[in-house]
Amino acid sequence: MTDYLLFRLYGPLAAWGDVAVGELRPTTAHPSKSTVLGLVAAALGIRRHEEDRHQQLEAACGFAVLVENAGVHLRDYHTVQQADTIARLKHLHTRRDELADRGNRYTIISRRDYRADALCTVALWIRSAPVPATLEQLAEALRRPRLPLYLGRKSCPLSLPLAPRIVPAATLDAAFSTWLDGDNPQQAALLAAIRLDRLSRERECYWEAEGSAVDPQKLPILHTTARRDRPVSRQRRQFAERAEHYGRLKGG
Repeated sequence: MTDYLLFRLYGPLAAWGDVAVGELRPTTAHPSKSTVLGLVAAALGIRRHEEDRHQQLEAACGFAVLVENAGVHLRDYHTVQQADTIARLKHLHTRRDELADRGNRYTIISRRDYRADALCTVALWIRSAPVPATLEQLAEALRRPRLPLYLGRKSCPLSLPLAPRIVPAATLDAAFSTWLDGDNPQQAALLAAIRLDRLSRERECYWEAEGSAVDPQKLPILHTTARRDRPVSRQRRQFAERAEHYGRLKGG
């Protein structure tokens, strides 16, 4: 039996992250591990420069996500003022300071992708020690976060309570099924208000290949891919690969 911490992510816009090169900032159709652990770290009050604490959190937590509604792809095209290289190397405190010198800035084109009306349920579990916090402490931090939480970008606020809940279960699929079957009336009313279709009998699920247990009858592995979303350095924005299984949760 394993304890799983489950919580729900929903907002009008979300940016789940992907490999970004040049002017395009894409997003996948489901949350990345780096995005979710960044949100959890903010709830705990872990700052970006605290590399050791981020590494400890990543190493300790197993990760999975159940996509209840993938949402609609949306691309935002805009222009952004950028300071030149020398100005960006200076230690500046605000965006205003960065752009104060009108002679040392230029304009770049940016295309940023989002998912509109995406609804996902995340599962975390402890897979190794030492741990920066227990699941109970993580759940409490998600209820009362120390830093602002957002869905990948600061322009993507949460629109539903995270509603964290610890579910003991023998397998990951059993934990997700318990979550889906156990919605309280308040959560059901919120989901009805945003008019998302939850009638599908099979939902897409992505989970880490390492340290996860599933019932192959309930959650068969359809394929496994390498995903570069394991945070190595938040400050330098470096990420490593991990193996991620994909399947469709039956029933629920």
